Amino acid sequence: MLLRHGETEWSASGQHTGRTDLPLLPRGEDQVKAMVPELHRLLGGRPPALTLVSPMRRAAHTAEIAGLDPVTDPDLREVDYGELEGLTTPQIRARGPQWAGWTVWSGTLPGGETLAEAAARADRVLARAREALSGGDVVLVGHGHMLRILGARWIGLGPEYGGRLILGTAALCVLAAEHGSEALVHWNLVRS
Repeated sequence: MLLRHGETEWSASGQHTGRTDLPLLPRGEDQVKAMVPELHRLLGGRPPALTLVSPMRRAAHTAEIAGLDPVTDPDLREVDYGELEGLTTPQIRARGPQWAGWTVWSGTLPGGETLAEAAARADRVLARAREALSGGDVVLVGHGHMLRILGARWIGLGPEYGGRLILGTAALCVLAAEHGSEALVHWNLVRS
């Protein structure tokens, strides 16, 4: 399962938040609290075999509110936006003609990381999760773009296909396998 952190000041305003360590807003805490019953229902009342969480406090606080006992995994941190940190997509597109039509999924992140680098981190997280699945469910608590990359990689797609997977704050996603093929069972479950 994937769980995106609750709302922060920058997720509310649409600012790209990678390395900036923002806290949850009270509304973000309420979003997570609203999702907790669904999370526990999907877990069948059993604790997860493994919970991994990004080292950022917005993700760690989300796991805490959800009653999870996570292990910090730096590979779950958000995409590094480099010089674009704190900017919105319209602000980035206003930088000049070469930025027209820019997205995280198709543009560059000067001073940040490439989608291939983020995908390599996602693949390491998924390998760790697959190892733990024999013991039960796995919950990954993290950030919007990174979790979208994880979803795309889970079903065998390139990281750019994360752009096709919308993910709200405090949203829950269920990943599984059927007949040997990895699949998305539920995506972007939101209870706010």
